[in-house]
Amino acid sequence: MIEHVYRRVSASTLLSDVIVATDDLRIATRVNSFGGKVRLTKASHPTGTDRLAEVAASLACDVVVNVQGDEPLIEPALIDACAALLADRADCVMSTVAHTIDDVAELTNPNVVKVVLDAQSRALYFSRSPLPWWRDGYAAGITQLSDPRPLRHIGLYAYRAGFLRRFPSLPPSPLEAIESLEQLRVLWHGERIAVHVSDVQPGPGIDTPADLARVRTLFG
Repeated sequence: MIEHVYRRVSASTLLSDVIVATDDLRIATRVNSFGGKVRLTKASHPTGTDRLAEVAASLACDVVVNVQGDEPLIEPALIDACAALLADRADCVMSTVAHTIDDVAELTNPNVVKVVLDAQSRALYFSRSPLPWWRDGYAAGITQLSDPRPLRHIGLYAYRAGFLRRFPSLPPSPLEAIESLEQLRVLWHGERIAVHVSDVQPGPGIDTPADLARVRTLFG
């Protein structure tokens, strides 16, 4: 799976380098076997963003993009859109991506992270719970979603390198601990995250063994 993600990311037109950050020697060995670049990091990082910050400390760049290793069907154009958005939003230290949810089962699935936005398409909050809560519709036993559609967050981020290097020094947020979502640390400390809402639903990410089995069928 990591090779599929690596190849997808390498097809981006905006990224100048692709590096796998991992604390697992098995993953590092696999990346080396297909000619990819890899950095072994400490195993003590509490989040993926903290791990990325370790690697970013030695990089000479302004923006770092993080594509999680469980997104083998990520579209290179979506990576470019995320990076380009951050370049255009001087008011934000990060950018990320979302798309509309059409299936009620996704809305109620805690493995599907939801996000709500403000009027400038900046994240207000991320949650594993249904968000926003449609008081009258859900109470009536909703079976079909209507506009405005809730948004699913996609595990793709761009960071200003200076902020990313500072991230590990920020005290973890209690909300981050409850939801197990590290991006809530950013909002907790008053920073802003710009969100690109994609018109096209990306391929499924892998959160569970069932997701992995489904994605494997797509690769034959």
